[in-house]
Amino acid sequence: MSDLGPLTQAIKDGDRGAAEAQTQAAIDAGTSAQDILSALTDGMDDVGRRFKAAEIYVPNVLIAARAMNVSMALLEPQLVKEGIEPSCTVLVGTVEGDLHDIGKNLVAMMWRGAHFGVVDLGTNVSPDDFVKAAKETGATLCGLSALLTTTRSAMRTTIEAIREAGLTDLKVIVGGAPITQEYADEIGADGYAPDAGSAVEVARSLANV
Repeated sequence: MSDLGPLTQAIKDGDRGAAEAQTQAAIDAGTSAQDILSALTDGMDDVGRRFKAAEIYVPNVLIAARAMNVSMALLEPQLVKEGIEPSCTVLVGTVEGDLHDIGKNLVAMMWRGAHFGVVDLGTNVSPDDFVKAAKETGATLCGLSALLTTTRSAMRTTIEAIREAGLTDLKVIVGGAPITQEYADEIGADGYAPDAGSAVEVARSLANV
């Protein structure tokens, strides 16, 4: 088994070349896909913690996520071979009337880095489309994003639609610039993520993974 410390460091540094080389070396050395995956997620977890603490910023997260994607492209066949599946399926989308996607994309990247199966529904997603996707995918979690105060009310409408559809087991996480813990509680969300780093912690807690 190879030393996976340099792989974790490559993800932290956002070094795509090193991430690719270290991942391939670990695969060639016969290291289990689970151990390699753990090294990758350790790196992204550190990125999330530093982002949450404002020690790094959006560009750093994007660079780390790209390094993670390079490694995952190599690792994916090994994960399939060893029968290792994502922790659970999560939906993510920006609510109806809102076309902003940077925050949503950051959360999606962090969730992928934590090995959740992410279904990105895009922006301006209607309550009905969230409900339809939840039924089709059997998702465990649903992340709702909004950047505008004028569109955050769509979160309430979406949560109501999810509950009315009988999807009582689907846990809903909300986040975005105009969202607070108080507002999340008011509209009946199961979780609130003030930033992309927190989104991983909240998702793991709600999904019990």
